[in-house]
Amino acid sequence: MSEMRIRTGGCACGQLRFEASGEPKRVGLCHCMTCRKISGAPFSAYVIFAADQVTITGETKSWSASPTTEDCFCPVCGSQVFARDAGGETEIRLGAFDEPNLFTPTYELWAKRREHWLGTPGLESFLENREENAS
Repeated sequence: MSEMRIRTGGCACGQLRFEASGEPKRVGLCHCMTCRKISGAPFSAYVIFAADQVTITGETKSWSASPTTEDCFCPVCGSQVFARDAGGETEIRLGAFDEPNLFTPTYELWAKRREHWLGTPGLESFLENREENAS
């Protein structure tokens, strides 16, 4: 019987922590204006787990640019750690994990907003959001 893999991470100050168990649903990049603004970076890199695969400890604050997504951050240090969506998924920022190089993105969203100098060869590219029927 194989053991379920647990990956951990959290915010910069350590007050907000998470554990993600098992394998993710998908890994991607987003170049939308909301991701750019909340991260202060030209894109956001994230991994998507089913909500029941993620355990959060510590205090969070949230903000939402959309009626279906809640962006959660640490109220102490302000780190953008994860987001929850109405579809039962938790989106964890790749930089919030304790270890680097755990995941490799396979797609990108809002490619029409991608910086011209940023190359993303090999990724499935969507000009805006993924199709609703995509997994």
